[in-house]
Amino acid sequence: MKFMTNGLIIKEQNIGEKDKLVTILTDTHGVVKAFARGAKDIKSPKCAATGLLSYSKLTLHKGKDSYIVGDAKSLRIFSGLRTSIENMYCAQYFCELAAYLCPKEQEADEQLRLVLNALYLLSENKRDMHVVKPCVELRLMCLSGYMPDIMMCRECGEYEKESVFFLPRSGQLVCRDCYERLELGDYRVALNTASLRALRHCCYADGDKLFNFILPEKDLKTLNFCSEEYMRFILEKNFRTLQFLKTIE
Repeated sequence: MKFMTNGLIIKEQNIGEKDKLVTILTDTHGVVKAFARGAKDIKSPKCAATGLLSYSKLTLHKGKDSYIVGDAKSLRIFSGLRTSIENMYCAQYFCELAAYLCPKEQEADEQLRLVLNALYLLSENKRDMHVVKPCVELRLMCLSGYMPDIMMCRECGEYEKESVFFLPRSGQLVCRDCYERLELGDYRVALNTASLRALRHCCYADGDKLFNFILPEKDLKTLNFCSEEYMRFILEKNFRTLQFLKTIE
């Protein structure tokens, strides 16, 4: 079977002297692994098109255990990421997230567009990394079936109160009044009105408006902490690239 698809290279591994094994987030088949023969040769068109963070048009042949890259043409290389080590490692973190959360052998057009938009914003310095990062984290979680329940207090049903807690273990909200009245004792993160609205925005906003919000630095830190903690408890996984990103910030 042979087909053409657009995809982002989210991982590359050298195989021998000339070949690569690449992991690709494609719009039509989700995450796939493919051998790119001769891709380490700088004279080969596959060299740039199968490099990490390259968005490319690819012809893939289905093999017995994996795919093989036939023709490959680079559509975009996010070269601006190289100007910031933080943005570069944030981009690699998005790749690791995508490899873990995005479907395999299923359509992943929305996930691919999300990651591509994020890389573009970081590469062109159009959005701060700390705005882009929680958007990608939470939206990928939502697309993977892990949408948090943050429409209202889980106990009293109030939509918006002055003081609300986010519970990362369950992805739910509870207002301070209910939390104290019921003596819940759950691990919690305090949210003010601005950080609560931003948390909801990351999960529910239309795709073309996802990254369009502004928060004070303190609230932005809270939003990032909420998204990281929610993933940590729900996925029970520590992402290597995220840990490294934290060490260099």
